[in-house]
Amino acid sequence: MTITPTTLTKAAGVAAVAAGLIFIGVQINHPHADVAAVTTTEWAVRNSLKVLMAALALAGITGMYLRQVKQIGLLGFLGYLLFAAGYLTILSVAFVSAYVLPAIAETDPGYVNDVLAAGTGGSATGDIGLMQNALTVSGITFLAGGLVFGIALYRARVLARWAAALLAVASVLTATLPVLPDAFYRFLAFPNSIAMIGLGYSLWLTTRTETTTQPITVPGPPVTTAGAE
Repeated sequence: MTITPTTLTKAAGVAAVAAGLIFIGVQINHPHADVAAVTTTEWAVRNSLKVLMAALALAGITGMYLRQVKQIGLLGFLGYLLFAAGYLTILSVAFVSAYVLPAIAETDPGYVNDVLAAGTGGSATGDIGLMQNALTVSGITFLAGGLVFGIALYRARVLARWAAALLAVASVLTATLPVLPDAFYRFLAFPNSIAMIGLGYSLWLTTRTETTTQPITVPGPPVTTAGAE
């Protein structure tokens, strides 16, 4: 198989759609975040899927940025960097949640509960070290990156503008998470997921449109040099 820019762009679109679908899926009937849940197989599966979601989303937004690098400008570049940092930290936190917290849940349940509280918009009663910094960076970069990147996508007019606007609005809504109960924390993941699905499909659709509207070059008559006969 020949790998072309069009192939990579289509793959990025599919990755973004898959990321949005996974993010919705892992929120449905999500168990309450506590020590008892951390040690279950369901917890490991859900958070492993979050790791996969973050990786796919990173590939998706990279394809979105490269597809319209000229139109999206400096604002889009800054938004992309922030949003990418947000997904990288989400991937890291989800990895810790899936594979590190279960290992220490029995020996240090207080630390695990504090990490879970901080990760769901609450406050840790004890010291959780660098995990607090990671969660803070994740929240700031995801919010600011989604807002700036969404605005830049909307202004570029290449991908679906409704999805770009929804991405920006959904990112702003995440700022309300600290004052909302856990149920709303899960619900607010849906707008961002729908935006990613819409943008991913739009990205895939633009490459398909370009392929089907490629101009056909009709070969002309051979050019002969004067006096060659």
